[in-house]
Amino acid sequence: MTDLPNFDDVTAAARRIDGHAHRTPVLTSRTINDELGAQVFFKCENLQRVGAFKFRGAFNALSKFSAAQRRAGVVAFSSGNHAQAIALSARMLDMPATIVMPQDAPAAKVAATRGYGGQVIFFDRYTQDREQIGRDLAEKHGMTLIPSYDHPDVIAGQGTAAKELFEEIGTLDALFVCLGGGGLLGGSALSARALSPETKLYGAEPEAGNDGQRSFRSGAIVHIDTPQTIADGAQTQHLGNYTFPIIRRDVDDVLTATDAQLVECMRFFATRMKLIVEPTGCLGLAAARTMKDQLRGQRVGVIVSGGNVDVDQFCALLARSAPTASKNPS
Repeated sequence: MTDLPNFDDVTAAARRIDGHAHRTPVLTSRTINDELGAQVFFKCENLQRVGAFKFRGAFNALSKFSAAQRRAGVVAFSSGNHAQAIALSARMLDMPATIVMPQDAPAAKVAATRGYGGQVIFFDRYTQDREQIGRDLAEKHGMTLIPSYDHPDVIAGQGTAAKELFEEIGTLDALFVCLGGGGLLGGSALSARALSPETKLYGAEPEAGNDGQRSFRSGAIVHIDTPQTIADGAQTQHLGNYTFPIIRRDVDDVLTATDAQLVECMRFFATRMKLIVEPTGCLGLAAARTMKDQLRGQRVGVIVSGGNVDVDQFCALLARSAPTASKNPS
């Protein structure tokens, strides 16, 4: 296999995306600091272009295309955020983009992908293999396939978010990063080990789809059926051949969160920080909350991966879990 990406690749990616990707803000909350007894720093990639960190890796990968590759175009498969990132990056770099998306992808993500100029092809995520569909399209039309996480240029681009976080606030005792296929966690690991080597690095994935946790602890990639979870950005079935060895080498542990915990975090972000965060973007905070006792007195980072969620779904999830009003208010 080709050599794994390293921190030099992350710094090169940072140069490529400079002026194209947003340098997203790092926000804090007194409420969550008091709850955890820690200083918590949120890297808000929900405020990134296309509403998610995925723009970083997509633009970095596509900006390295040759002239021939740009003429033929790019193909990708994604539940939504990578789809939007590829479509927008392709438009900015003047190349065609075809995106393979699940037919139950959030309507807002589909609309945005099309709005950025991407041609969308739907598939059934529970019965069809999106990776094979992508490979077939690439072979048939001469396009270049850029997977959503298992690609060295994508991983390097995603690592720029953690790089910016460390550059802005310094070293951390712990960093929590959501985990689907491992692009963001793998890239974050490259930056953490270079810039803050003592940081404890934790991946966070849905409890219903803990293939990453099982892979990490067993030492071999575990494949699962598509998990049933509201965290659609983490409905992956396995880690990648690039992401797994980085995670296995550099990550301290992989934790999980239930859908109910994710909704609680969505409520917190909306009500206390005035942020719209999608369920997948809440995985890091949800995992940090499960480690409250261990984090007391520490400096903690959380990468908020994205904010692309249908408004109707967002409202329904919060309404369904709304706390019961007191019968005797005072």
